Amino acid sequence: MDSEPELESLLLEYQRGNLAAASGLVHRLSPQLHRFFAFQGTSRREADDLLQETWLRVHEARHTYRAGAAVLPWVYAIARHIRIDHFRRTLRHNSKTQAFIRESAGAAQPSVEHPDLEALLAGLPDSQREVIAMLKMADMSLEEVARATGSSVGSVKQKAHRAYEKLRKQFEIHRKGSISGGAGR
Repeated sequence: MDSEPELESLLLEYQRGNLAAASGLVHRLSPQLHRFFAFQGTSRREADDLLQETWLRVHEARHTYRAGAAVLPWVYAIARHIRIDHFRRTLRHNSKTQAFIRESAGAAQPSVEHPDLEALLAGLPDSQREVIAMLKMADMSLEEVARATGSSVGSVKQKAHRAYEKLRKQFEIHRKGSISGGAGR
């Protein structure tokens, strides 16, 4: 994990037109940003596209970064808005296709014998999944997540707590089903 002063130095140099600093920033933050998008339930291709769009937006908005501000929350706020815009666009353009997929999925439900992380996280509301992604995948602090999401630290704590509780319940349900072999309730 890169230190905040190193990231800030790269971003400030990038603002001054140093392309090597821009490249360094992209190289250092792209893996965790890609995981952030993938953690949100997007395909690898979509995560790649969202990452590219994020760097384009960072490039366009680099002049708005202010020295002394934390870089990760600034970049993640941009990434978050890219993800939200993508989600809205997808809903708007594919509403009929999504309805068909939902109807079709009812006929062929996947096996629930071995829950995976993606399946468990998919059951969380977007806001909770987003907070978990930033806290656990990006290793951001509560304060950084709060700044990136435009929330209070208390709100971030509440979303994380609710997400953990829901995940615990899902694990417990799965564990009980596995022990009993899925038989009788």
